[in-house]
Amino acid sequence: MHIPQEAILLRIFIGESDRWHHQPLYEAIVLKARELHMAGATVLRGPMGFGKTSRLHTSKILRLSIDLPIVIELVDSEEKIHFFLPAIEEMIGGGLVTLEKVQVIRYDHGSENKTVGMTERF
Repeated sequence: MHIPQEAILLRIFIGESDRWHHQPLYEAIVLKARELHMAGATVLRGPMGFGKTSRLHTSKILRLSIDLPIVIELVDSEEKIHFFLPAIEEMIGGGLVTLEKVQVIRYDHGSENKTVGMTERF
């Protein structure tokens, strides 16, 4: 798969407890991206954050939250990102969605024959 050097970063901010058809929303979004042959997706779980309501979500033991911040990032061509947006629009009830132009420096899976710099000691 090829991503042009000039690409778009789609960033989706949601809560960990958000659902779509009885499954976590972040899983549904990533599976939809895979189904549409997007270049890739990464889900990041934040230990702390707040959104529009200013309600603090934290993983601290004294105030354990079941709704920690989740960020989903996808980088692909502008055309593919704009094709993907309507596909997820109905899935996302609340949250924040941003787009920004990015430069792709490198996108590959690495060499399977790559030599590791450490020797095995077992």
